[in-house]
Amino acid sequence: MTNNVFPIGGDLPVRRLGFGAMRLARGSLTGPARDPEVGIAVLRRAVELGADHIDTAWFYRRGDVASNDLIRKALHPYPDGLVIATKVGPVLDERGIPSLQARPDQLRALVEDNLTSLGLDRLDLVYLRAGAMAGPGGESIGERFAALAELRDEGLIRHLGVSNVDAAQLAEARAIAPVAAVQNAFHVQDRGSASLVEECATAGIAFVPFFPLGGGRTPIDHARLERVAERRRATTTQVALAWLLAVSPAILAIPGTGSVEHLEENMGAAGLHLTDEDLSGLES
Repeated sequence: MTNNVFPIGGDLPVRRLGFGAMRLARGSLTGPARDPEVGIAVLRRAVELGADHIDTAWFYRRGDVASNDLIRKALHPYPDGLVIATKVGPVLDERGIPSLQARPDQLRALVEDNLTSLGLDRLDLVYLRAGAMAGPGGESIGERFAALAELRDEGLIRHLGVSNVDAAQLAEARAIAPVAAVQNAFHVQDRGSASLVEECATAGIAFVPFFPLGGGRTPIDHARLERVAERRRATTTQVALAWLLAVSPAILAIPGTGSVEHLEENMGAAGLHLTDEDLSGLES
């Protein structure tokens, strides 16, 4: 492992700044579908800029526009070294929002949907997303994670992850099968999962923040980042991403966007190295 590369599961080395596909199909949970041609252009540019870790899900969709379909159309046959991570667990409700949870016996079909839509025989990394739209904790994930572990044993999945979990749920999963990655909400002003970040770093588990630039229940106050941004001649978005990469060697950032311009801004954070003074200024 270097400062810029992390081996997911010990054998899938990726750059620590990748790409999240959630916003390719729609800008928000209730927003309209986006132009699929723009999504294809964003994906191709992301790979050109060095992204070799793409995070997606079958339920990232709006109407006829789906992130997995765009990934296949833009990048298949996939370049060597490209790691595609997906997640299962949530089920779309009548509004098209992933507010429901799959039973253990429904997970195979969800994994197969991802295989088919991405055009793959095996998925590199599959997260069990717990809690649907709620926060982490409050339920057992053992039976569902065990169902995914069986699919891993069959060869449909290379590595397993968990998403939206607390420490007890992570421990429950690790008692069943190896966990290669954890995906929880975390950013410069939302540090509720800080103890899990430390646990992952110690165990060699990737920690992949969702909403790395805010969103969800805890937006970023960009005004609080402006002083560091001005000093580093960067944008506040780049500072927020650079903070993630600086705070732990186990963190893999996957900012998402439906805009080539915003993508290029995000990817520019890979070259931004924050000083101790910068990091101290972001602690308040």
